[in-house]
Amino acid sequence: MVLAVDLPGHGRTGLLESPDHRFEATLAALVRILDQRGIDEADVLGYSMGGRIALGLAVRHPDRVRSTVLVGSTAGYSTDAERAARRRSDAALADDLIERGLEWFVDHWMNLPLFESQERLGNHALAEARSLRLANDPDGLVASLLGSGTGMQPSFWGELDAVRGPVLLVVGEEDTRYRRLAVRLASGLALAQTEVVPEAGHAAHLENLPAVSAAVVEFLDRVDAR
Repeated sequence: MVLAVDLPGHGRTGLLESPDHRFEATLAALVRILDQRGIDEADVLGYSMGGRIALGLAVRHPDRVRSTVLVGSTAGYSTDAERAARRRSDAALADDLIERGLEWFVDHWMNLPLFESQERLGNHALAEARSLRLANDPDGLVASLLGSGTGMQPSFWGELDAVRGPVLLVVGEEDTRYRRLAVRLASGLALAQTEVVPEAGHAAHLENLPAVSAAVVEFLDRVDAR
């Protein structure tokens, strides 16, 4: 069984009726989904923000996570000052989203230096990605920025030893910052391996899907064989 979860503020989840987009509330919601589906233990994969949440699930609920795949992700900021600065930045971005609208936000987001390497995907793929992002609920995105941004996430750097299962760290070859973070993550995780994806930046699964898919399948085969 494969479950593809739209996190709060994204996709069809949108803005919850009783909105609580805090990081810990999202972890609790994922545990409820596992309970509702009768899943005792899952292999969890997440990209960027989804990777932060996947790692949080493995740290805070290690009995529910058999293995974890993190694509271009981090354990959060190490200091209170860094988290506070990011909260201010995300709050300003949320204000801009409210004032300027979803189309401005999507274009701003897609033109961040972090995603520069996606130019290789070509105009058709970029237009498709833009269309998918424009389908999001702007109120949900605002709630996500304010509640689940990296500045709102607790630092998991000191809790990595709580992760019980194997972890695959996937990072694009051109994603310099997250390659450094992957090295740091690997040093704190007992059962970690790193896959550097050629011809890819931050969103390695978009830029080189065959390589990422092969790495994930091989990893899960090894997990099955344990």
